[in-house]
Amino acid sequence: MKAAYTIVFLIISNIFMTLAWYGHLKLQDMKITNNLPLYGIILFSWGIALFEYCFQVPANRIGFRDNGGPFSLMQLKVIQEVITLVVFTIFALLAFESEKLHWNHIAAFVCLILAVYFVFMK
Repeated sequence: MKAAYTIVFLIISNIFMTLAWYGHLKLQDMKITNNLPLYGIILFSWGIALFEYCFQVPANRIGFRDNGGPFSLMQLKVIQEVITLVVFTIFALLAFESEKLHWNHIAAFVCLILAVYFVFMK
């Protein structure tokens, strides 16, 4: 069950992270934040990132092997990176019409899947 909680929390965390890091670009594209100064955008993004940390930290604590979880530190990191890429790709394709998925992106995804395979090898 700890593995499932870890994965779910990492997914939620990465949704907030993607919104914090890239959501302001969509808001700018929609002409919502064009009048905000850069420090306003930074504060807005940090407000969203707070929720990222509210899920990221528990995910790592629950999932980490030394805390009774199922994953090593390296495994947690690789899982997080794959989740980040998947969440970001979905966001980019849905929010930005100019972004397209190309063969090299698929090749990169395959490499990340291989990274997960290798990090879990005994």
